[in-house]
Amino acid sequence: MRAAMATADVGDDVLDGDPTTGALEALVAKTLGKERALFFPSGSMANQAAIWVHTRPGTELLCDAEAHIYHWEIAGAAALCGVQCRPVKGQGLVYRADDLRAHIRTPSIHAPEPSLVCMENTHNGAGGVVTSVEEMQAIQVVAGEHGLPVHLDGARLWNAATALQRPLSDLASCADSVMVSFSKGLGAPLGACLAGSAEFITRAHRVRKRFGGGMRQSGVVAAAAMYALQHNYGRLAEDHASARHLELVLDGAGGAKVVSPDTNIVMIDLPKPVATDVVAKALELGVRISAWHPSRVRAVTHLDAPAGVVAEAAARIRQALEAVLA
Repeated sequence: MRAAMATADVGDDVLDGDPTTGALEALVAKTLGKERALFFPSGSMANQAAIWVHTRPGTELLCDAEAHIYHWEIAGAAALCGVQCRPVKGQGLVYRADDLRAHIRTPSIHAPEPSLVCMENTHNGAGGVVTSVEEMQAIQVVAGEHGLPVHLDGARLWNAATALQRPLSDLASCADSVMVSFSKGLGAPLGACLAGSAEFITRAHRVRKRFGGGMRQSGVVAAAAMYALQHNYGRLAEDHASARHLELVLDGAGGAKVVSPDTNIVMIDLPKPVATDVVAKALELGVRISAWHPSRVRAVTHLDAPAGVVAEAAARIRQALEAVLA
């Protein structure tokens, strides 16, 4: 990947285009089955650009109650786009079509109008949970009944497609716009793409400029994303297998309960609010995990942690759990 970055063919993407960035955008658009794609520095910026294009100030977007757009983009929809988020609480780990239908308001002069439906696949906050293509299609139908566009936060769509054994285009077809990230399971240092219709991307390009996302010789980092897509996508199933190994080793340790992973994110629920203590003890034992909230810790498997490393890490995390929860 470093070699690809060092030898990238570059231009000025703000003025007349960068050839490597253009090649990446064309590949992503083709892979997702969309007309065009646009390279962004980050997935959050791409998500916010999509919200800007799809919505108008004073309206609301509907998203899962634990969505990244709602919790982890520092109220960007409100601050940048003048749009409020309406969280949809699902009956399961993530919302379904029936949950969405129940949360769309009855039209009233006293209530904000909806302007966008957002999905997230895989769902980060729920523990890398995968939503099936059929359920995504059902959500798309509900949105269509109300004349609402759909945006897919697909930061980890690569993992969802791998778990479902479906082409990426099948998942992307369930939304008007799709964001995919290269800095998660694919292992690039940064970058994301936003894909959609040609008209949508033309408008998103202006928004990217407004947000300060114009990049000059962007091919240097686009080359890393291209390498990641071409070389690291095909190995994601290894990370999923490692996550299942973590579940087998950690479930029940000290009374902890592991949320069974669909992909590469492992959420560990604790019987008491000692997440920071568990994180500190694991770090003392040489393993980095994170506190999701006071009684939940999070571990993520990835390409820099092969199966043997994960096996050793699992034993140390179990030791940390048992020591803190004893």
